[in-house]
Amino acid sequence: MRSSLIATAALIAAFQAWGQQAGGGVRYKWVDEHGLPHYSDSLSADALRFGYDVISDQGGVVRHVDRPPTAQERAEQQRQAAAQAAARRAAEAERRNELQLLAAYPTEAAFRRAQKDRLDSIDQEIETTRINLRNQEKTLADLLARAGDLEHAKQPVPAALSDRIAEQRNVVATQRDALQRVQEARAAAERQAAVDLARYRALQAAQAPAEAASAGHP
Repeated sequence: MRSSLIATAALIAAFQAWGQQAGGGVRYKWVDEHGLPHYSDSLSADALRFGYDVISDQGGVVRHVDRPPTAQERAEQQRQAAAQAAARRAAEAERRNELQLLAAYPTEAAFRRAQKDRLDSIDQEIETTRINLRNQEKTLADLLARAGDLEHAKQPVPAALSDRIAEQRNVVATQRDALQRVQEARAAAERQAAVDLARYRALQAAQAPAEAASAGHP
């Protein structure tokens, strides 16, 4: 609190000294919280608190000084400044990524080959998962056949075999879920590939005029 009072007093003294240097006719006008105007030959704490106009001898406004922002307003200003800085950093990072993309794939054919390689990798994962699923399903079918033979022979199914069948059902269900997930990932990757290709083409088209201009002006 004491430091705030000292700062206010220093501001008042500085502005009054400026007014004396500018000429003895300098006056100050401010409007209080009730909307009432005030005039003074000296700068008061209220004028600093509400903001004020510097008035010339002729009654014109030489300049306006806004009131200082509240703590909430300063926090909002800082938030907006931080958001703007983050947006600028994101835009710069995106531009760097675009330049790196164009440098890594100078032609559309190279870009499409890279996309195909990624999709082929997912296809291989799908095929591996399918093979694993078929093997697990075969194991489950063998276990069920053993249990069926025992039941057909009017013999009890051992608890160990029943437990093994239950476990194998879970394994098969897990493999089926895994296959569905990788198939969904393949479909999503294919959709994203179309989006990425369109973006790549737009970047190439935007870069072409710049390269032509650069080539024409060595």
